[in-house]
Amino acid sequence: MSSWGRWLYATVIALIALGVHQDVGAQTYPSRPITLIIPFAPGGSTSIVGRVIADKMTESLGEKVVVDNRPGAGGAVGTRAVARSAPDGYTIGLGYTGTLAIAPTLTSKAGYDPRKDFAPIGLIGNSPNSLVVHPSFPAKTLAELIAYAKANPGTVNFGSAGAGTASHITGEYFSRAAGIVLVHVPYKGTGPALVDLLGGHIPMAFAPIPAAHANISGGQLRALAVTSATRASLLPDVPTIAESGLPDFDAALYYGLIAPAGTPRPIIERLNRELRNALTSDDVKKRLAQDGTDATPGTPEDYAAFIDRDETKWSRIVKITGARED
Repeated sequence: MSSWGRWLYATVIALIALGVHQDVGAQTYPSRPITLIIPFAPGGSTSIVGRVIADKMTESLGEKVVVDNRPGAGGAVGTRAVARSAPDGYTIGLGYTGTLAIAPTLTSKAGYDPRKDFAPIGLIGNSPNSLVVHPSFPAKTLAELIAYAKANPGTVNFGSAGAGTASHITGEYFSRAAGIVLVHVPYKGTGPALVDLLGGHIPMAFAPIPAAHANISGGQLRALAVTSATRASLLPDVPTIAESGLPDFDAALYYGLIAPAGTPRPIIERLNRELRNALTSDDVKKRLAQDGTDATPGTPEDYAAFIDRDETKWSRIVKITGARED
C-alpha cells in the first residue's frame, strides 16, 4: 500500500472511530451533572426562568442541572463563558435577547458571534418588560411620566440589568420614541436594580415581568406599561406602551437554551427533547405563566432562525437609539 493509501486508510479509520465515540458518548449522556450558566445575578427573569427549566430537566435527565450565575458586562461575561466551554454537553447557557440579539451589535467587545459560536438547543419562552416606578414617583400613567420628564429633562433616572441589556436598550428606545431624556443607571442584573428601585434610590426601571410581578401585585411598585405589542396575561390591566401613545413600540424578551458550537448533534437533540417535554408539562407551564412567561417550544433549527431574526431586529433599534459603544 502506498503512503497515500496508508494515510487515507488511517484517516477513514480515525473518522469512523470519532463517530463511534460521539455516538457512544451521546448514548450514555449525561453521566455527570450539567452546568447551566445564567449570565446575570440571581433575582432577575433569566434566573427565574432558568431555574424552572433546570429543576424539570434534572428530573428527566437523571443528572442534576446546576445553575451557575455569572453576571457582568450586560450578560456578556457568562455568555462568553458558554461559547468558550468544552462542546461536550456539560456546560450549557441561558440564551436571552439582551445577550444574543443586543450585546453583539452594541459592542465589538462582546467576545462572541451569536450565529457562529453557539449550538442552539431550543426556545423556552417570551415575556415583555414592564416599565415600573416607585410609588413615590408622581407619574401614574405613561403620559404623565413623559410630561414630567419633559418638564424636568435629565433628572429622571432609570435602572437596568446592565449596560447593553434588553432593559437598557428598551429604555433608550423608549426615551427616543417619547422625545425625552432619561439617565441610565446600570446594575449587575435585574435583581440589584429592583432592590434600589424598591428602596427609592432610583425612580423607575424597565424590568421583566417575571422579576417585577410580585412587587407590582404587592403594591411596592407601580407598573405604568408593558413593552410588548399586546398586553401581558399576568398584567391584563396594564396598557402597552404602543396603546399609551407610542404606536408600533414593541420590545419583548425571549429566552432559550444554548450550547457551545461543536456540541455533538445527538446531545443537542437529547437536550432539546427534554426541554420540549419540560415546556409541555403542566407544572412548568403553570410556573412560567405565574411569572408572565409564555412557553414557546421548538426545534434547534427554529431557535437558530429566531436568533438570526431577533439580532437583525435589535441591531436596527440599537442604531436608532445611537447606543452603540464603539
